[in-house]
Amino acid sequence: MTLTRREKIEGLLRDDPSDVFLRYSLALEMESAGEWEACLDILEDLGRATPAYVPALQMAGQFLATRGRIEEAQAALREGIEAARAQGNAHAAAEMSDLLMSLGGD
Repeated sequence: MTLTRREKIEGLLRDDPSDVFLRYSLALEMESAGEWEACLDILEDLGRATPAYVPALQMAGQFLATRGRIEEAQAALREGIEAARAQGNAHAAAEMSDLLMSLGGD
């Protein structure tokens, strides 16, 4: 029996449930499967972690924007920009700033 990518990720997470990259990967698999809310729950949880996982905040902003949830997208992007700057990730901060501006945010 061949395991799906998601099943492999879930198996690895059973061994290490705190692995940030595996949790992020699971969220992306859920997004691909149309499980939007579960995906966003994971991304937002990763964004609230210490330190915040910047790619999760950026992806949450993008997903929310594509689903028309603009105010939520703007909030996620603002959090992501702040976290990226705090972590010295100017590239991610700039990408999120551009998306925020395109959504009418500051």
